[in-house]
Amino acid sequence: MATVLDEYRNVEVPVKRRSFADRLSVSPPGLSDMLLLLWVGGLGMTRNDGDGVPILRTGLPSIGADDVAVTWVGHATYLIRACGINLLVDPVWSGRIPGVRQRLTPPGVAFAELPPIDAVLISHNHYDHLDAPTLRRLPRDTPVLAPRGLAMWFGRRGFTSVTEMDWWESTRIGGIDIDFVPAHHWSRRTLWDFCHSLWGGWVITAPDGRRLYHAGDSGYGEYFTEIGRRYPDIDVAMLPIGAYEPRWFMRPVHMCPEEAVRAASDLGAARMAGMHWGAFALSQEPPVEPLNRVRKAWREAGRDPDELWDLAVGETRVLGGRDHPADHG
Repeated sequence: MATVLDEYRNVEVPVKRRSFADRLSVSPPGLSDMLLLLWVGGLGMTRNDGDGVPILRTGLPSIGADDVAVTWVGHATYLIRACGINLLVDPVWSGRIPGVRQRLTPPGVAFAELPPIDAVLISHNHYDHLDAPTLRRLPRDTPVLAPRGLAMWFGRRGFTSVTEMDWWESTRIGGIDIDFVPAHHWSRRTLWDFCHSLWGGWVITAPDGRRLYHAGDSGYGEYFTEIGRRYPDIDVAMLPIGAYEPRWFMRPVHMCPEEAVRAASDLGAARMAGMHWGAFALSQEPPVEPLNRVRKAWREAGRDPDELWDLAVGETRVLGGRDHPADHG
């Protein structure tokens, strides 16, 4: 990948590409879809509050130096602690994001409770995954891994160590391998930047082979099988299960709970953890419906209930090692 080096910052900036629209595997909602949706009632109209969303705000538990732990902060935000390295994925601590009402549930971990962050991973530039007010709270020398097309966005905000990644590219942080992989989604932040940056998910592999997958945001499709083939033995797949109604509008870019369970199977993942629900009123399903439906779909798929990590907001699970497979919260 051809790059140029920003002379003022340690930011690798790929030679400018005007659009990633050729990477689209789906047709994102267009203007006519939006107008029809507004005509029939809009988004988030049936979701009043976060009653019933499980919350466990007891702080971050201590873990061992060789442990791998995942903490669901809320929405798509996960803190991943792996063998002494702390990764923060799609951090959103804001109480409100543009175009959406007040947050339904608070983040499950206070920002001040976070350990020192070794890298921030961004899946794509939608406001519920790339939150400028949250990122302003981080030290500007925090390493950032981002899709192609986003380095200058971070550079303009003073971040000094930004690595853009394309699909199937890999980097390493403190012995942890991090790979950027495709998703059935899209990008846009303004009226003028449709698909000007890439989108995707992350595969995170510890030195002993324990492997996590964070899907970012995605519709259901063939990429999950390919990711599972290239990265076998995924221990935990963090998959979006919310923001799926109405289906005629959301299906191309957001999975429903039943599709997420199918995606976990396609990936060959030993466990699934849900996300992308319970925080923001992005769609028309009731707040707790994604949790109830994913539990039902998991049972109907014949999967072991212990393999579904139906986390509460703020909950941490620790992944047992290859030689000690027991998991615990």
